[in-house]
Amino acid sequence: MYYKIGERIEKFEPTTFDNIPFKYIAVIGSEEWANSNRKFDMGIEWDINTEEISSTHIDVNIDSMTGTFSIPSRKDIFGPAHKFAFALDEKGVVFIDDEGFALKIIDKIAKTKKYINPCLERFIYDFLESIIHRDYQLLEKFDVRLDAIEQEVLKGEGGDSLRELSDIRSELRELRIHYAQLLDMSQELEEDENEFFNDDNERYFHLVGQRVQTLHDMTSSLSDYTAQIRDLNQAQLDLKQNRIMTVLTVITSIFMPLTLITGWYGMNFVHMPELQSPIAYPVVIIISVLIFIGSLIFFKVKKWL
Repeated sequence: MYYKIGERIEKFEPTTFDNIPFKYIAVIGSEEWANSNRKFDMGIEWDINTEEISSTHIDVNIDSMTGTFSIPSRKDIFGPAHKFAFALDEKGVVFIDDEGFALKIIDKIAKTKKYINPCLERFIYDFLESIIHRDYQLLEKFDVRLDAIEQEVLKGEGGDSLRELSDIRSELRELRIHYAQLLDMSQELEEDENEFFNDDNERYFHLVGQRVQTLHDMTSSLSDYTAQIRDLNQAQLDLKQNRIMTVLTVITSIFMPLTLITGWYGMNFVHMPELQSPIAYPVVIIISVLIFIGSLIFFKVKKWL
């Protein structure tokens, strides 16, 4: 598919790409690129296999820029990524896309955008912005999920939620890497080493870079939030363990003197006068009860119970 960048993005059928009076967009498959890339006159021999793409990046060549996109699916971050490549120069941009994802974005731009100042820079801005335009809502959903997990942890019900927390942390890490790569790409476009772009229009790349930076910062903050929730859960576990140890310590402290009394009178020496007294047994019971009650009162006063 071929498009010209005018007041709107419109399809056209090119006969040649030499000296066309407008900027163009092409979306072709990797096989077509391999067979006919010379017609775009970008001065590159680039063999690209879209299945082997693993990251989003851009390379600056003598007469062109080439790069790849690996975009995580927003419906399933760990699912198959949307992968395609591109090459551009001052005349236009060519997407090498076997999946059709880039074509969907371009068709959406063609239906919704109308340009006062048609230019390649504005189209690239719209294309990059289309990749991230719903990500603010996505990150807000992550924030809501993390708030719910935090409340469950505070209630002591964080068992299953902690597994979800680990998944969220991994998803945020994938998104943060993706945003970092997009940020590098926007900065490379803004730098415009080959001077393909109009200086006044480079602000579009700066603008999209700021938006990507904001998303990157948001994912970093949410990742820190997951770490705080994990630390909170560990603090809750430590508190529970401390309470258990406190109770065990108190119980041990209460029964230590009783154990001593039991051991002392369990020796059964012949000349122990208490053994012959009819009131010895009740007295020992009363003393034991007083020790028990006194210990409880002592620990309550010290707020150990």
